[in-house]
Amino acid sequence: QLQASGGGLVQTGGSLRLSCAASGTIFGINAMAWHRQAPGKERELVASIARGGTTNYADSVKGRFTISRDNAKNTVYLQMSSLKPEDTAVYYCYANMATAHKGWTRYYYDYWGQGTQVTVSS
Repeated sequence: QLQASGGGLVQTGGSLRLSCAASGTIFGINAMAWHRQAPGKERELVASIARGGTTNYADSVKGRFTISRDNAKNTVYLQMSSLKPEDTAVYYCYANMATAHKGWTRYYYDYWGQGTQVTVSS
């Protein structure tokens, strides 16, 4: 239901853009987000964006990363700039999506993408 792309290998100070597209029967999407998990560490929230566009960032990426979404395409993006070796991790996209309904009631569930590797070399 969520397909992430755009990871890769980049040098310190470089940039990458991640994309994550939702597919299938979707009746609505609330929050979308990017998380990451580095080797030996717990998964952490990188950035989130609400349906209306309100964003939230981890302190470690503020000013360097920008999250955005295209509601018409059911897609969330993460523009990463000034990358550092400590940004190396597997990045996972997340979405809270309504994939079922009964009458006017929509049922929202949490979905995760498959993860895309970002490696920043020093």
